[in-house]
Amino acid sequence: MRALLVEDDARVAAAIRSALARRGIVVDWVGTGREALAKAADADVVLLDLGLPDMNGFDVCRAIRDRGDVAIIVVSAKGQVDDRILGLRSGADDYLVKPFNVDELIARADAVLRRRRATEAARSDRLRLQDVEIDLPRHEVSVAGEPIALSRKEFQLLAMLAAADGEVCPRDRLIAEVWGETWAGANRTLDVHVATLRTKLGRPGLIVTVRGVGYRLVGRVVRTAPAE
Repeated sequence: MRALLVEDDARVAAAIRSALARRGIVVDWVGTGREALAKAADADVVLLDLGLPDMNGFDVCRAIRDRGDVAIIVVSAKGQVDDRILGLRSGADDYLVKPFNVDELIARADAVLRRRRATEAARSDRLRLQDVEIDLPRHEVSVAGEPIALSRKEFQLLAMLAAADGEVCPRDRLIAEVWGETWAGANRTLDVHVATLRTKLGRPGLIVTVRGVGYRLVGRVVRTAPAE
């Protein structure tokens, strides 16, 4: 996850950046609204404080939303109901009041990104990564134009990894969504399915193991909208 932290207080920014970095989040920091507008498009999620020195925070939120579809979470000491409503109506996906728990912030960011990916996937019928193409409605996969026979669970795993667009899919989520339950040997079953998937695709470097966490795909996924 790439986060853009928009925070004018250097000490607060340093504390948030350090906490997020310890949890594996890549953070870029800016202290003004104008800098935020210049860099927002490069982030997966913008963490936006409203008390900025050069622009009204709500105006910054509206401008970021008008320019693109990046996820926005307002992180502000303004905790009144009217402020939260205005933040959400200005285009924010979520609103978190300071002081906050960093793990809750990450969980909220993950939830926002999952919802956005699900919406994008619903608007797409094909996903392509390098020379691997996934046809979601037909449950078909091809590599370099050649069809590959996958089992239903292998297809589901690949589709989930592709929908994550390079982000790590945790083991527990893969197991829960593909098998619908967990059991003593679930992790071993997942590993076997991923190994088989790598072999069938003939692209062993495409699926990367993130030790102790899960799996991710290497590269960016191209989404193709269904024909009108």
